[in-house]
Amino acid sequence: MKYEPLSFEIGELDGIGEETIREHLGLYQGYVKHVNLINDKIVAFSSDLENNSYAIAEMQRRLGFEFGGMRNHEYYFAQLEGGARELPDGTLKEKLVMQWGGVEAFIEQFSRLSMTRGIGWAMLYHDPHTDQLVQTWVDEQHLGQLVDLDLVLALDMWEHSYLRDYPPSQKKLYVEAFFRNLNWEVVAGRLI
Repeated sequence: MKYEPLSFEIGELDGIGEETIREHLGLYQGYVKHVNLINDKIVAFSSDLENNSYAIAEMQRRLGFEFGGMRNHEYYFAQLEGGARELPDGTLKEKLVMQWGGVEAFIEQFSRLSMTRGIGWAMLYHDPHTDQLVQTWVDEQHLGQLVDLDLVLALDMWEHSYLRDYPPSQKKLYVEAFFRNLNWEVVAGRLI
């Protein structure tokens, strides 16, 4: 199976530069390319399992990173398409109010989560088992992804997301810019 990079129509953003987005999209395409490359190599190496079992195992390990990078970015960029949109009334808004006392209170807490030291992602999930929202930090692209939960909101906190626009000491400004540009309609549509 071959994966194809998705196309995203991202217009001018407030506080996130065009060059940042262009380079970031190129990085996403690299994740897609590497997912395909690893899958091809696993198939090729499988013809001699006796000699290649270690190499296949290491490729399988790397696949989680590359695949996570591919999917995380697809969620991220989709949220920026169509320009900033306010959070519509509905399930997501109700849950944010119920669990955090309001949308602004959620944004404040999620923004604190995004300040976690190191590279990774601030993520908001929906747990279908408890019908609650859960936020967590995901290291790199894959370490800490919550099993059997639906991804609702993904904020990329790798330096490539903001370094052209903000130094690391001001990454909070990037998070503020992210929320100013967020298409909440896309995010809300993930929770039905």
